[in-house]
Amino acid sequence: MKLLKDILYKAGLLEVTGSTNVAISSITFDSRKVLKDCLFIAVRGEKADGHHYIEDVVSKGAVAIVCEEFPEILSEKVAYVKVKDSHAALGVIAANFYSNPSSHLKLVGVTGTNGKTTSVTLLYQLFRAMGYKVGLLSTVRNMINNEEIQATHTTPDAINLNRLLAQMVDAGCTYCFMEVSSHALVQHRIAGLQFTGAVFTNITHDHLDYHKTFEEYIAAKKSFFDHLDSGSFALINRDDVNGKIMVQNTKADRKFYSMKSMADYKCKVLENQFSGLLLNMDGTEMWSKLIGTFNAYNLLAVYGTAMLLKQDKLHILTTLSSMNPVEGRFEYIRTDNGITGIVDYAHTPDALLNVLKTIKDIRTGNEKVITVVGCGGDRDGTKRPVMTRIACENSDKVVLTSDNPRSEDPNAILEQMREGVEALHFKKMLSIVDRKEAIRTACSLAQPGDIILLAGKGHEKYQEIKGVKLPFDDMDILKENLKQITQ
Repeated sequence: MKLLKDILYKAGLLEVTGSTNVAISSITFDSRKVLKDCLFIAVRGEKADGHHYIEDVVSKGAVAIVCEEFPEILSEKVAYVKVKDSHAALGVIAANFYSNPSSHLKLVGVTGTNGKTTSVTLLYQLFRAMGYKVGLLSTVRNMINNEEIQATHTTPDAINLNRLLAQMVDAGCTYCFMEVSSHALVQHRIAGLQFTGAVFTNITHDHLDYHKTFEEYIAAKKSFFDHLDSGSFALINRDDVNGKIMVQNTKADRKFYSMKSMADYKCKVLENQFSGLLLNMDGTEMWSKLIGTFNAYNLLAVYGTAMLLKQDKLHILTTLSSMNPVEGRFEYIRTDNGITGIVDYAHTPDALLNVLKTIKDIRTGNEKVITVVGCGGDRDGTKRPVMTRIACENSDKVVLTSDNPRSEDPNAILEQMREGVEALHFKKMLSIVDRKEAIRTACSLAQPGDIILLAGKGHEKYQEIKGVKLPFDDMDILKENLKQITQ
């Protein structure tokens, strides 16, 4: 247990009523999880406002409340603390409660529209292979050394985040690599954390259902770098037009990586094929099992980060050469008769275009490219016709289908997607709501040598429909159908 006055340090207090010299057993912003001697932080969410539950949590045993507005009735047995922003205070309080675990780690955050998961996973694998104890926080999984903890969000809430970091410290980890989403930045989930470094991969059309405008989306990403201190580094993709914007106001040491212009860390693709990439990385040739120019950028970001963390160049490149692709990121299989099936998480226009461009660079020209693509429900609808247009322009056959419809009508989503089909592409497009049937159809259309791309779900092992997550694995279904047509 810790004293309230200690865990309120730097939380931005405006007013306090009651004693802060009280012991706190736990902290929460979820009224359902309140325990005896708990501190409850009232945050305003999209669907609920914690301020409405203050009276309820007091009756459950909460001894302290952090809020933006005091309730009308104050209990004499409870300490009430007013702050300007409960979300920001939550992050700082969580860090204090768990003894500021990020200060005991070399914590590196990776942000951007695409490449976050691959970059942090490769960094985790790289440093593990080089003999360090390492933590990972990603969309796919959270890891404490070799112990896996299921991931539910790209960036966990502030309490779970600090709890995981504390567990990493207890387990002897010296490094942690984490994805930092734009949602997490706006919601101050990383408030109170001390970052050794931050990496910017790129920024393209995504999450406009949440941020409303592209300018707001850029501002959210930029805020990560605005709050870095002078002892940290900021590694930026110079080839992204918004890269320099990210570090306009940062105090961090600015470093850049590029494949097109002058930079601190450079890379050139020498060969790009299904077996992997031959790269010139800062003057040294290396081979990677990863595929595509977009992965060359990911490898370059990882290399630059490792160099900034004072690792040996040859050791970095040698270790990277042995690493396998990240699950669901341009993950492919090939049948005996030469049909190639690819599963990729591409769920933004830019990511889909990158994958299809990679296929175009590798293909000989005689094979057909058959793309199965869907768009998630309850997400930015403006990208739906754009993704369809990209799929049609870069494929010989396109099957539009469901992704995770969530609460939306999948037929309505497909209708929006079809708006992106130009007249000259009508004949190459099919629309099949059932994703399993869509994959089966794509496989049945494939001839020896053809390439099938399943885009959108990648590593996910479920399909979310009307609030229910049903078992669904693109790769398993792809393998099953390809096996049937080659028997």
